[in-house]
Amino acid sequence: MSYTLRLYAFEDASPQQLQAAEQRFRKALDASLGDASLVAPVYAAYCRMVTIYGEHPSQDVLSPEEFEIFTQWQAAEAAALTAALGPHRYMGDAQFEISP
Repeated sequence: MSYTLRLYAFEDASPQQLQAAEQRFRKALDASLGDASLVAPVYAAYCRMVTIYGEHPSQDVLSPEEFEIFTQWQAAEAAALTAALGPHRYMGDAQFEISP
């Protein structure tokens, strides 16, 4: 795997539930971006753009390439969160950490 993933959820989630949610998150994220090797670089680029432009930049401040990466990451993250949290709504405020 080209990145590590850590999902943080409510304390009442068992280690097994958290591990299963992380696996669903990873699978959906990899599928949304096309390959696991793309997750870390796309996420890093997204984080740089958020640092520079904020979390909700207007499309006109981003180059077409930046806009594509920005929207691809947002869609992949949404798909991954939906996959991870599916029937486990008590984990609804989960956060994640991705590192290379």
